[in-house]
Amino acid sequence: MDSKNICKFVIGDETNKLKIANFVYESDYNTMSNPNKNSYNRAILIKKGCGTFYADDTAYDYNTGCIIFSFADEEIYFKSEEECEFFYISFEGERAQVLFLRFDINKQNRIFHGFDGLIPMWHESVSGASKDNIDLAAESVLLYSLSRFKSSSHDKNHIIDQITDITQKNFSDPNLSIEKIAEKLNYNPKYLSHTFKKHINISFSEYLRNIRIKYAVSLFDHGIDSVKNVAYLSGFKDPLYFSTVFKKTIGVSPKEYTEKTIR
Repeated sequence: MDSKNICKFVIGDETNKLKIANFVYESDYNTMSNPNKNSYNRAILIKKGCGTFYADDTAYDYNTGCIIFSFADEEIYFKSEEECEFFYISFEGERAQVLFLRFDINKQNRIFHGFDGLIPMWHESVSGASKDNIDLAAESVLLYSLSRFKSSSHDKNHIIDQITDITQKNFSDPNLSIEKIAEKLNYNPKYLSHTFKKHINISFSEYLRNIRIKYAVSLFDHGIDSVKNVAYLSGFKDPLYFSTVFKKTIGVSPKEYTEKTIR
């Protein structure tokens, strides 16, 4: 007899810290149209209406069925020519960062269309929940909604591409760091650093140093012989540290390299 059983194994996630702050059905559009800064992340489902969503003055178009993510300490508000209704779940915790990374949710990728089918479930869950189970209802709705997203866990190349692209464009900035990039992309720096090293096989700081030294070599090759100028142009704050890194990477000091090049 053919079996119709379905068995799918789940790989456990040791990072289970997800704190739900609230689960809200907001039918008063004016409340959402006033700028406010929340200390939590939010998943916002548009129940009805369309318009423009603003996060730190960056505008995004939205309509019914959109899920929008806002992040802690952003100033957000909605503008529309018609009455709109919203659901939102506020949350934080280490697992929130894991989920953002897993589904490639960040400030450059925060609005997702076509989730009209989730509206009845969100409405039923928030309406039927009591104070004793609202945390479970909200977490279940949030996780189920995310499960409908196309997971990017099989393709971390996208976030790696973002990191390398930012680095290639900004390596001469002496303040560039994985922390700065994490802030720009709204990722946890530790997860971003771990993901980068796992896929590139070297740390981000080593990757950045290599790019800077490679650029320094090209400057020397093009006739710039001032070690101090090359150091600053390549993104190093300290010429002495630059010389140390250069010699360790290339095998000779910057001065020795320029003398060899001139010959």
